[in-house]
Amino acid sequence: MSFRKIVAWLLFPLTMWYAVGVWFRNLLFDMGVKRQKVPNVTTIGVGNLCVGGAGKTPHVEYLLRLLSDHYCTALLSRGYLRKTHGYVADDGSHSANRLGDEPAMVAAKFPQVQVAVCENRVAGVERLLHQSNPPQVVLLDDVYQHRHIKPTINILLTDYSKPYCNDRVMPFGNLREGRRGRYRANIVVVTKSPQELNPIDKHNMVSRLRLKPFQKVFFSYIHYCDPLPLLGASPLPLHTVEEVLMVTGIANPEPMWQYVSKICEVTLLRFSDHHRFSSADIKRIRRTFVQMKSARKLILTTEKDAARLRELTDKEPMSGLPIYYLPIEVRIHQNGDMSLDQAVQTIVHDNVLFQERMRHSKYEF
Repeated sequence: MSFRKIVAWLLFPLTMWYAVGVWFRNLLFDMGVKRQKVPNVTTIGVGNLCVGGAGKTPHVEYLLRLLSDHYCTALLSRGYLRKTHGYVADDGSHSANRLGDEPAMVAAKFPQVQVAVCENRVAGVERLLHQSNPPQVVLLDDVYQHRHIKPTINILLTDYSKPYCNDRVMPFGNLREGRRGRYRANIVVVTKSPQELNPIDKHNMVSRLRLKPFQKVFFSYIHYCDPLPLLGASPLPLHTVEEVLMVTGIANPEPMWQYVSKICEVTLLRFSDHHRFSSADIKRIRRTFVQMKSARKLILTTEKDAARLRELTDKEPMSGLPIYYLPIEVRIHQNGDMSLDQAVQTIVHDNVLFQERMRHSKYEF
């Protein structure tokens, strides 16, 4: 038995108490003892049952690409590890210190989207709606367990290689709540699935998820784009590089490492998830990079890490380092009768139309 399993079994009593506590909290919401707010705007919640690593941010970006050209759209996030408190809207600086790394990254990529952060999602949505140009659609990032607000569309993500059906509640496993929480989702997306996915594997996964007939299931996979410089916009094809120093501060760098290592030689410097890089870290990165012998080499990081590294671009240790980041996009496997785009757009269109009619009528909620 591995050390992790031994520790997990020792923590099993704590797991039972935690599971009972979460179950009782959800019961209070289901019975209406704890109130859920239904905002007067179309909302889309994106979250998961497990702790980290399911790919929320690229799926949020997918939805923003789908909707932001057609509707006035906002993103509301908690702003994990930011240095501010309360409700904060992007001021055009796209600062990771101000917003957190993930919202800052989204703000930089989607200037047409209103990006804001707030620990209290109900208060955050209300602030967005009291602006001079209120959004028609609000995306709520990592909101699945934040039950004080009830999204119009609730999207649950689960990792293809680590689905919730194979997991247990923390600390014995990695689930934030019991697997019954899956029934709150309108749409379930199985993330990080193989690019080539045969119908039998797809059918088997859907069976294991044990969902209700009304819940729609889709499969997504990661598409890697050409690396972009930390400061700049000219992509560099990865096949022109011989050696890469890969620097990551994310929960699971394994998929990116597997992709890059198929193209060139890789040295990995791995930091903790949401790591806040310091001058000492940059000096370590520089030392490691200088020791690499290839003439065609670069430093490669993730988009999330790039948002934090930009905060250090004026520091001396960063000078002259060829730092690039690897953009990723989500692609969706076709699903017989209806695509994910159609499923989301149909609900959003109907709800936005309904909200607009209510605003122009004398009826008030």
